[in-house]
Amino acid sequence: MQAKPEYRDRAETEVAVLDALVDRPSEGMTLFELRSHVDADIDTLEEALGALKTDDLIDAEESDGRTVFVVDDRVIPDGNEQATASWLDAIRERIGL
Repeated sequence: MQAKPEYRDRAETEVAVLDALVDRPSEGMTLFELRSHVDADIDTLEEALGALKTDDLIDAEESDGRTVFVVDDRVIPDGNEQATASWLDAIRERIGL
């Protein structure tokens, strides 16, 4: 699943983090889990997490002694928005944006 279209006009790594977290909205992901889903080095990933946290799009929670990142509910699309996001993403990719 992908984040809502209004949250996709961000750096590539930030969008990849949002997309990964949207797939697991209730349980979230640890930093290591995000690394397995996002093609970025640790420094770039941490920078993206910082920017998303600053914009209140994600939150970091302690769970069983580990930090888990969860996406804000407003980023999660409903069924209609998901179809639109895929269509828009396809156009962006074709024209190189």
